[in-house]
Amino acid sequence: MLETELNENGDDHKQKISYDPALAFRAPICYNDGKAAPLPKADAASKRNPEFGMTKHNLTRALLIALALAAVAAVAVAAATRQKNGTPASSVPPESGAVPAETHGIFSRISQEEARERMARDDGHAVVDVRRQDEYDGGHIPGAICVPNESIGESRPEALPDPDQILLVYCRSGRRSKEAAQKLADLGYRNVYEFGGILTWTGETEMKRDETAPAKPTPVLVIEANGKRFYATPEDNSSAAALIDKLSSGPLTVEMSDYGNFEKVGALPWELPRNDERITTKPGDVILYQGDRITLYYDENTWSFTRLAAIGSATREDLLAALGSGDVTVRFSLEWSE
Repeated sequence: MLETELNENGDDHKQKISYDPALAFRAPICYNDGKAAPLPKADAASKRNPEFGMTKHNLTRALLIALALAAVAAVAVAAATRQKNGTPASSVPPESGAVPAETHGIFSRISQEEARERMARDDGHAVVDVRRQDEYDGGHIPGAICVPNESIGESRPEALPDPDQILLVYCRSGRRSKEAAQKLADLGYRNVYEFGGILTWTGETEMKRDETAPAKPTPVLVIEANGKRFYATPEDNSSAAALIDKLSSGPLTVEMSDYGNFEKVGALPWELPRNDERITTKPGDVILYQGDRITLYYDENTWSFTRLAAIGSATREDLLAALGSGDVTVRFSLEWSE
């Protein structure tokens, strides 16, 4: 045991401080005027070998060693926990055929020109049409297989048994293809490429249709204002389908007002399902806002709402010539094309 006498502030009061190796991580044992505090006494070994007493330097070193040992123990425990949970404790490459976790859920978006180039390669790729079977039968890219988006669940589709196969995914307009590509990537397919919709496809297509069955008509939204008529192509979503169902019973007339110098807006007599997403409008967009209002855009605006249809070739000037600068009465109806 090492004892040190301290004389504080030059007075006669002396304090003895002793350190015991067996109590290295306890507070010092203090003696005032030779009277010991009631703390545990040092063992016989320290009394026989006072050179092993803890100086301030030795105490600091002992604390650092203890902290280092604690850090090593923590690393060992963490490594054991990772191994127990199935996470590799080192960066050992995965076994052949294993899917690295970081590759799950990733797909690539490519242009239709790049998709056409990939289709010309002999690399065992598959062109995947994720529309409904009736849409596929009405016209599809040659060689494509039909795997409807809604049929892709929690297990890999039987038509796509190889997770390493290159998959070129498309739909009608590009919305369902993105959803399907994400689901396929989440299922572990490693080479998923999404390239939009067949509406903008300029390559070859083929049809698979029962020639004995009548052709299924396609709805076209007709918009009339001040004697001018526009034709809009409905979107591929439940909101547009509900609007078509309502208009199948007869035309709808809506009183519309100008808002923000970029749209005409009016109330619907019923509510439609919403498929809101953040989009930037363009002239000719027919938009559902908050489920019960229909808007005609003649300029750009970015917000979260549902696109119902789009007038293909109308310009801002064409639309304003029909809609005017103030309130306007607009008639919505349907025509059916073969």
